[in-house]
Amino acid sequence: MRRVRYRVAMSLDGYIAGPKGEIDWIIMDPEIDFGAIMSQFDTLLAGRRTFETMVKAGRTTMPGMRTIVFSRTLEPSQFPGVTVWGERQNEQLASLRAGAGKDLWLFGGSSLFQSLLEADLVDAIEVSVMPVLLGGGVPFLAFPANAKKLDLTGHKIYKSGIVSLQYAVK
Repeated sequence: MRRVRYRVAMSLDGYIAGPKGEIDWIIMDPEIDFGAIMSQFDTLLAGRRTFETMVKAGRTTMPGMRTIVFSRTLEPSQFPGVTVWGERQNEQLASLRAGAGKDLWLFGGSSLFQSLLEADLVDAIEVSVMPVLLGGGVPFLAFPANAKKLDLTGHKIYKSGIVSLQYAVK
């Protein structure tokens, strides 16, 4: 079975984007092999607000990956090459997980993460903690959320101050 992995950068005080959605505080550490990371996935999962940020940045897809957006308001015909799931999202994701392929990258955001976590559709959480305090912004996990137990499966500390943590969701 394919795994849904929430792979995200986070500030030390628990935000995945700044107060205005900014992500310019994320460090691009040369020690991190982004090519190797990207090769583990063939599908990118994004919520509507995250996808709209991608659109503003001029990138709606990632090379070699299918992009799926969870949205009840986006018009699919406006975004060729992108799949928009409106209704029955959890059923569609469960079916996709059961199929063949690489892992699924839950790219964002916190509301989508929270809803998929509540539905037991997230298998792993991989967070890169950046050495920065934002003081506000988009939280790592949307409120309110239920407690979930995690098992630490890996970690790495980089010279840049980034701490990478990997957890399996119990």
